[in-house]
Amino acid sequence: MAKPSSLLDTRVIYCGDNLEQLKKLPDACIDLIYIDPPFNSNRNYEVFWGETKEKRSFDDRHESTQAYIEFMRPRCVELARVLKKTGSFYYHCDWHASHYVKVMLDQVFGEDNFQNEIVWKRSSAHSDTKQGATQFGRIHDVIFLYTGGGEATFNAKYLPYDQGYIESHYRHIEEGTGRRYRKDNLTANKPGGDTSYEWKGVRPYKGRYWAFSKEKMGAFESEGRLVYTRSGMPEFKRYLDEMPGCPLQDVWDDIAPLNSQARERLGYPTQKPLALLERIIQSSSNENDIVLDAFCGCGTALVAAQTLNRQWIGIDISPTACRVMAKRLRDVCKLREDESYWLHGKGFVVRDLPWTEKQLRAIPPFEFENWAVIALGGIPNKTQVGDMGIDGRIYPIGSEPTAAGKEAGQLDFMDDWYPIQVKQMDKTGRPDIDNFEAAMMRMKRKKGFFVSFDFSSDALREIDQFFRREHIVIIPLTVREILDETIAQRLA
Repeated sequence: MAKPSSLLDTRVIYCGDNLEQLKKLPDACIDLIYIDPPFNSNRNYEVFWGETKEKRSFDDRHESTQAYIEFMRPRCVELARVLKKTGSFYYHCDWHASHYVKVMLDQVFGEDNFQNEIVWKRSSAHSDTKQGATQFGRIHDVIFLYTGGGEATFNAKYLPYDQGYIESHYRHIEEGTGRRYRKDNLTANKPGGDTSYEWKGVRPYKGRYWAFSKEKMGAFESEGRLVYTRSGMPEFKRYLDEMPGCPLQDVWDDIAPLNSQARERLGYPTQKPLALLERIIQSSSNENDIVLDAFCGCGTALVAAQTLNRQWIGIDISPTACRVMAKRLRDVCKLREDESYWLHGKGFVVRDLPWTEKQLRAIPPFEFENWAVIALGGIPNKTQVGDMGIDGRIYPIGSEPTAAGKEAGQLDFMDDWYPIQVKQMDKTGRPDIDNFEAAMMRMKRKKGFFVSFDFSSDALREIDQFFRREHIVIIPLTVREILDETIAQRLA
């Protein structure tokens, strides 16, 4: 990876309101911005894997499309300010408000800076409504592309030719090599230098000229690049394997959405495939450019940027999302999360997480559960309904994932894991311990972890008696122990 930017800190995840964080960035400092802000379409905003247990949907904040646009406008104003003249801005949205978003972006970035409305096919055909519907199935998202007003970075992308196109246009196969080629005209309608000569007894048709000099034609001949018609007119061999492919258009139907079996799937409700972000980053930035995602969710844009040797900045208001994307950068990119390491131009850091007991008491219960589970190195439940008294699982090193089962609702590992129970309580009592004991026995677990701010003497006594009766270990962990990072030996 190249040297970090000297203009601003990169490889940083900021936890908090992106509007406040964006105001701290200097003007014209970002090469590429991608955002995928959630809307009120059963998507959760501040809750990472939100279900009915802690459901504060985006609709709670944005009661109408107008409120959503009013929320996004000042953020887009800041994003336009920090975008370089040579930069690009991608806004990912669905059908709920895309037409209103386009009008707002024209006002903020300028109509002349609008480049594309990209259509991404995000799902296969399905029925959105009941019988008697008056609409077609909705299977695509829209990605608006704007530039900063200057000559923006753009690296053209190409897709493989369709087999039908290959068969019809590159139907000739060269003897000896087996290379496919098509025949191309060697004449032009305008003279340009030595283009009126005779070549092997023939001249271009009336009003036409040779497209290349006599010397160049001789080079083509020596390379075996010329074939001749019955009349003796030369034609150029244009080989298929020398062509870049079909230029990428504004309809993207070749990148599949994440399915339940995808290895990269985390369970985040609006997670986008890594290939989609890699395409955007490769198209509109170069190595060591700075990529910003101000609604980075589970961090797909950050992983793509890191993998492609770009600098990056991520912002998200969810503490749980920030911890999950940090874990993803560690696991997938093998990037070290370390302050001193980061100061020397390596690794990354997470800023402004709620690391005090007071802050952790104030966040929503579901956020707290996810924070605790991830802090222990575990995996939170993807579905909080019917969790049977278990909020997450720790898998010992060596446990290998198998295929995800439909009924599991999450990655299905070998049967080697420890349950985690979390309570956002000042002092957990014996009844909560009793419930966890029942869950552990039902799941046939021999070891488990219970996280709370503190435990009553009755709770601790019951944990000890439970071990004596059933030889099952429950390890009580306080939030203070997690914050002080004094739990390593107890997790072993």
